[in-house]
Amino acid sequence: MVPTGAYGTWPSPIDAALAARHDGRPEYVGFVGDEVWWTAPRPTEGGRRALVRRRADGTEESVLPAPWNVRSRVVEYGGQPWAGVARAEQGPLVVFSHFPDQRLYAYEPDAGPGTPAAAPRPLTPVSAVGGGLRWADPVIHPDRGEVWCVLEEFTGPAPTDVRRVLAAVPLDGSAAEDRAAVRELSDGRHRFVTGPRLSPDGRQAAWIAWDHPRMPWDGTEVLLADVTADGTFHGARPVAGGPEESVPQVGWTADGQLLYVSDRSGWWNLYRSGYDGEPVALCPRPEEFGGPLWKIGLSWFQPLESGLVAVVHGKGATALGILDPESGELVDTAGPWTEWAATLAVHGTRVVGVAAGPRSAYEVVELDTCTGRARVIGSAHDDPVDPAYYPEPQIRTFTGPDGREIHAHVYPPHSPDRSAPGAELPPFVVWAHGGPTGHAPLVLDLEIAYFTSRGIGVAEVNYGGSTGYGRAYRERLREQWGVVDVEDCAAVAEALAAEGTADPARLAIRGGSAGGWTAAASLVTSEVYACGTIIYPILDLLGWATDETHDFESRYLESLVGPLTEVPARYRERSPLDHVERISAPFLLLQGLDDVICPPAQAERFVARMAGRGVPHAYIAFEGESHGFRRAETLVRALEAELSLYVQTFGIARTDVPLLELRK
Repeated sequence: MVPTGAYGTWPSPIDAALAARHDGRPEYVGFVGDEVWWTAPRPTEGGRRALVRRRADGTEESVLPAPWNVRSRVVEYGGQPWAGVARAEQGPLVVFSHFPDQRLYAYEPDAGPGTPAAAPRPLTPVSAVGGGLRWADPVIHPDRGEVWCVLEEFTGPAPTDVRRVLAAVPLDGSAAEDRAAVRELSDGRHRFVTGPRLSPDGRQAAWIAWDHPRMPWDGTEVLLADVTADGTFHGARPVAGGPEESVPQVGWTADGQLLYVSDRSGWWNLYRSGYDGEPVALCPRPEEFGGPLWKIGLSWFQPLESGLVAVVHGKGATALGILDPESGELVDTAGPWTEWAATLAVHGTRVVGVAAGPRSAYEVVELDTCTGRARVIGSAHDDPVDPAYYPEPQIRTFTGPDGREIHAHVYPPHSPDRSAPGAELPPFVVWAHGGPTGHAPLVLDLEIAYFTSRGIGVAEVNYGGSTGYGRAYRERLREQWGVVDVEDCAAVAEALAAEGTADPARLAIRGGSAGGWTAAASLVTSEVYACGTIIYPILDLLGWATDETHDFESRYLESLVGPLTEVPARYRERSPLDHVERISAPFLLLQGLDDVICPPAQAERFVARMAGRGVPHAYIAFEGESHGFRRAETLVRALEAELSLYVQTFGIARTDVPLLELRK
């Protein structure tokens, strides 16, 4: 018989170190010849991203040893950081961005039996101006002796002193010390660009561009240029998209037809550019075939040689399907996966992506389109503990203010070792995702399991403004950030309490980045929560709108809050920093000291204003961490501190977690 134990006191084999070791996911899959390559997290190696290959015999190996870190900083969130090609006699050639110096490097890993590979050689120079030179979304063109990519070049010390162009970098290393050897392909008229996609005949290139104040989910343009024999671009012109139409990806079919994803219908659907230039919907549905372009080079579709198209689609990104663009027939892949990342690669009849489910973390999955069989081929999920300790999620829809729908995933406390006393209701933590133009996926997350296996429930809220539910749902947050997100999270928390799922006296709010903003704003404006965890947040809208963030999001608040010149008072009315006197609930604030997106200066001002107000709180800052914690030791400290906050606030009797010192 399973013994009883109060919620929050349950023993669990899922400790913080275990959750930290399994943090992160594989990204940026690609083919190099017949081999599948991707990047993978290494939390215990300083949080670097490793480049991994799967050889023909099925073995996995890191291509580059530590400390090589394959990660770009273009638009700070990065993007596709590597490209590779197979060569008949010399072996593969790979080009990648190294995180510490952001230079592009070329590497030839297969030097031959008994011969060590030469060290990666730099292809691009270092600049001392501002954030320097950064590169993303590379494509190698061996016949031209170049790699085509996005160049982000800082022109001054401010984060907005930056330009972005399409560039061609020589593979011979001649640009390693000479910026002038980099050939610019575009004219720099647009603030943001994605990498160029060359048509099969090599005569045209297509890419995506947009400008401030729009974000890429507001409006982008597809640009098409003619390419001369010497690789020069001419006559760039818009062929799709617009100020109120978001196109997050463009590509070519094998027979030279231009494909792109657009939300012109209110949903991100797949289109073909018709012979008259008009868009032709290939599978019109009220669901998403794309998503928000937070990183340069994300991929939700890839055309196959057969004329079929591999697509990630669903309410969110819940399925991988094969689309017949002529008939509109769409056949989904069978398997346990409920979320597919925005990375796809194809080779012959093979499709490779990254997927996860409620019982498995993200792993590299290959689909054979001839047989319809999908299998895990890399970064395979392994159960570090008995899966009986994993949470059992519920997909829920709640009713919010004005009768609006709110989507959420609810994870009640769950353990095979304990049950709770019959009359007790569990504590619950409401998780607000980042973005805010993003969503919480339905996947196994050991951080969630860390809490649920101890008897603390979690509710992930896809509040108004989240992606996956169409443009209208996404735009509920327009000029309503700090209102709709806060109301939706509170509505879910109150509904769980009202139905007897959660203890109304033991509710908490937690979030990182934009979710950290929602958590802080909730503590200011709501009395629903007993405490909160605020992680690398935005706390001062006025500071963030002027000079305290990076270029990519420097005008984001114009859509989320309103133009500063028109509604300046609104920026102060909604900023948690300006209303610390309204906070009465204990909180934990976690911050990376190298964060240039949500800088530590805001957290430090917030903590300074809270000092002496009698509200228990803790502030932990982590050296060497930026926006999104990556190091195992940081993840452990943060998770244990968060649990200690709940133990102290909720009155949970357990002593196996380091005590978090709360100051007043």
